[in-house]
Amino acid sequence: MKRFALTLDLIDDEESIKEYEQHHSPGAAWPEVTQHDKDAGILNIEIFRTGNRMFMLLETVDEFDFSTKAKFDQTNPKIAEWEALMWKYQQPIPWAKPGEKWVLMERIFKSGE
Repeated sequence: MKRFALTLDLIDDEESIKEYEQHHSPGAAWPEVTQHDKDAGILNIEIFRTGNRMFMLLETVDEFDFSTKAKFDQTNPKIAEWEALMWKYQQPIPWAKPGEKWVLMERIFKSGE
């Protein structure tokens, strides 16, 4: 299994953040999107928030890679619809590349190493 940490900011607006969290509350995520993620090799997704900064932890199959996932996403119009909806609430972090949403984080510490 692989694990990836990614980060993204939400628009810093209390009502917008509340709506975003409602879309991610238990049972609210679109089943077509969660199934698509499973089909892409994502075993588990967790999202954490402090203020308007988010942290996402992905656990994937060993064969997972982001370029293959991006190509797979382009074949599913429901993913495009979900991403467009989520982008209403999100904004790139200051050092994101143009067009980049979730930015891959680099692990700098692991206990025991």
